[in-house]
Amino acid sequence: MTANDSMQPTATYDSAFLRACRREPVPHTPVWFMRQAGRSLPEYRKVREGIPMLESCMRPELVTEITLQPVRRHNVDAAIYFSDIVVPLKAIGIGLDIKPGVGPVVDQPIRTRADLARLRDLTPEDVPYVTEAIGLLTRELGPTPLIGFAGAPFTLASYLVEGGPSRTFENAKAMMYGDPELWADLLDRLADITAAFLKVQIEAGASAVQLFDSWVGALAPADYRRSVMPFSSKVFDAVAGYGVPRIHFGVGTGELLKLMGEAGADVVGVDWRVPLDKAHRRVGPGKALQGNLDPTVLFTDKDTVEVRAREVLDAAAGLEGHVFNLGHGVPPNTDPDALTRLVEYVHAQTAR
Repeated sequence: MTANDSMQPTATYDSAFLRACRREPVPHTPVWFMRQAGRSLPEYRKVREGIPMLESCMRPELVTEITLQPVRRHNVDAAIYFSDIVVPLKAIGIGLDIKPGVGPVVDQPIRTRADLARLRDLTPEDVPYVTEAIGLLTRELGPTPLIGFAGAPFTLASYLVEGGPSRTFENAKAMMYGDPELWADLLDRLADITAAFLKVQIEAGASAVQLFDSWVGALAPADYRRSVMPFSSKVFDAVAGYGVPRIHFGVGTGELLKLMGEAGADVVGVDWRVPLDKAHRRVGPGKALQGNLDPTVLFTDKDTVEVRAREVLDAAAGLEGHVFNLGHGVPPNTDPDALTRLVEYVHAQTAR
């Protein structure tokens, strides 16, 4: 047990979620969902009504309420802090907004070396609302662990360089291929900002952290190893001393799973495209896996959801550690009751 672990309540430290992340025996397979606190919940839509996304991330009491909603409703084994991956960029003064139906849009994209000067260091004083909200949450959650998170350097860079969401990442890739020194300096600076944001969350009470590299599946393995992996590793190394589990997740990363495991996480998230037993062979020993029901299965009937969930559990049967999750976030139109039933099913099927 590390010094940080000893500061956690025993019930939290011994929770099924944290035990699975540490590849220890569990009373049941733990479940949580990416984007579980969000648009699929009517209570979320009600409290967010009329409040812009970024503003809602900066109101501690609102963040607390939204983070707690899926824990109350679904009985999930972990809460994930309600925020957005661009919050630390906004906090250091980058002009951006999250436009409904579009996503993050950056006023002035990062395209030149002179633009790097706009990416200053992040300090705890930049995000006091994070510290306050996590303090409120850890008191309310009791033994339920809280997951902190941040966007990985590549995914943040893709938004900053493109100026918004992209399907091709042509500007980001052009920088990566054509000006590798500028690219490396950009990702190095983003790694420092990301690590600082995760440290704030851990020091405030988060029991685990997840690094979202949502768009890294757009890269070939050689490009990931050369141009991205060192900076994700820098983030994981920066928070290693806290002793909290570190989760790494990306979409479309079947060809990158081994490298993502090597980047330094304790748990590798797997999307729905690769069965967990095959993912385990790619990642190798010494890592827990998280995933990986296709989110669209939730739009089918109860029996079909259970059949497909059983397939995930069967594929995970030989793993050193398994956290049940979807292979991506909860779709906005999902019936919340389908999620509640899924949690009940996984718990019942895996009770030791």
